[in-house]
Amino acid sequence: MRIRPATPAELPALQDIERAAGTPFRALGMAAIADDEPPALDTLERFRRTGRAWVACADGDGDGDDPTGYLLCEPVDGALHIEQVSVHPDFAHRRIGRALLAYAADRARDEGLTGLTLTTFTEVPWNAPYYTRLGFRALDDTELTPGLRRIRAHEAELGLDEWPRVCMRRD
Repeated sequence: MRIRPATPAELPALQDIERAAGTPFRALGMAAIADDEPPALDTLERFRRTGRAWVACADGDGDGDDPTGYLLCEPVDGALHIEQVSVHPDFAHRRIGRALLAYAADRARDEGLTGLTLTTFTEVPWNAPYYTRLGFRALDDTELTPGLRRIRAHEAELGLDEWPRVCMRRD
């Protein structure tokens, strides 16, 4: 597996990965999440242009390898905030998400950031329980930074709080 910056031509493939990764939410009664549209191309391009969109490719030989997963992130209050990490279900259970998060942690360390943060669903097995296994811990309200509070408020406006959510951090 190889992790590298996303290219402009791959952005539609990232949308396809996101749509496919949403499908399993339907079985949990979360059809709104399953049917949610992926990030718009201009949003993906913004992350890509700033060097904050990375893809994992199952075939690490270089030329022409297709993304099987991706990660979007940005600095928030001294940490690298994981905006999105998705793996195509056809490539599940191959540690691709773990590899993307390790790559993000290395980039955060290189930039002098203090850790990784993310927001996620608490009761979805491949969300908060998965991140806990990877060393993330849930933050209580007193630990939320101003940036994380803004992110959570935006998520609530989008209706994501219909299901329990949590902010998590890994130093």
